[in-house]
Amino acid sequence: MKMIPLLDPYQMGSFSLSHRIVLAPMSRLRSYKFVAQPHALFYYSQRTTQGGFLVGEASGISETAQGCPNTPGIWTEEQVKAWKPIVHAVHEKGGIFFCQLWHAGRASEYYKPIQAKTQIDGITEAAYPAPHRLTIHEITQVVNDFRKAARNAMEAGFDGVEIHGANGYLIDQFLKDQVNDRKDEYGGSLENRCRFPLEVVKAVADEIGADRVGLRLSPFADYNDCGDSNPEALGLYMAESLNKYRILYCHMIEPRMITQFESQKTKESLLPMRKAFKGTFIVAGGYSREDGNEVVARDGADLVAFGRLFLANPDLPRRFELNAVLNKYDRNTFYTYDPIVGYTDYPLLETDN
Repeated sequence: MKMIPLLDPYQMGSFSLSHRIVLAPMSRLRSYKFVAQPHALFYYSQRTTQGGFLVGEASGISETAQGCPNTPGIWTEEQVKAWKPIVHAVHEKGGIFFCQLWHAGRASEYYKPIQAKTQIDGITEAAYPAPHRLTIHEITQVVNDFRKAARNAMEAGFDGVEIHGANGYLIDQFLKDQVNDRKDEYGGSLENRCRFPLEVVKAVADEIGADRVGLRLSPFADYNDCGDSNPEALGLYMAESLNKYRILYCHMIEPRMITQFESQKTKESLLPMRKAFKGTFIVAGGYSREDGNEVVARDGADLVAFGRLFLANPDLPRRFELNAVLNKYDRNTFYTYDPIVGYTDYPLLETDN
């Protein structure tokens, strides 16, 4: 039988994974009034396998952290209570489930005008107020919001958290020199621009344990008008710096995904970051079965996160095992508010006919 590297087991810290296929965090905009809904239980349960690793959709850490409507939060008791049965359903099927902690920063209704004229769905008109630079006091407050949200995630039953430091949101806005024009200790040099993200990492790791913390980064991406003049140096500095905190994993988006949905040819590589970081290294960004197997086989990554393919194929690990035909995803339903269509109605192999 032909070897399938993506289906090899992997020990991620204390978590024994049965395969290396990760459900990537994906905003689905079905959490009404910022509260996770019962239909999310079915959505995540569908995509759970025994020993599989799932990262939940971006969940706001505070009232002003949200970037768009109908995204979940993790800052109130009501939100924590709503997540509990969803997490329980994943655990019932033997899955490992992390909550992604998110602050949108200027890419939200509260802080920004960037040049984008629409919300993340590419359709809904966006009208953003002017952003302001966070004061030192506000930075301290946001760091504490991340810390409290991590504690709330553990209260909800999650196995750990992934800090969202990618895609042009708040942490990424501090990292990228095309956005961060601060003149204080949080701006200017590479070390200064990485200060706030690393303060968040330390606070969260101190709160719940570094062995339950991951960080997602996109140094090469230019989402939400958030690019950098030297992304390789940025990614390498962060990868090396994270070793100090001994966090569980680093999750990086491939250089080819400069924009959110379309892959572009590039000579850039995550390999220097992979070699620098001492923990589990997860890659994401337009992967297929073929190149996912290839990157694991050549030790370019420990795990591979799949977004759109997993969205459209709830039984993706099984399909990869059998090299079965994949459902095609419908981009028109990525960000609708329907609790079923484009969310939980993609067929499993057993019900394809």
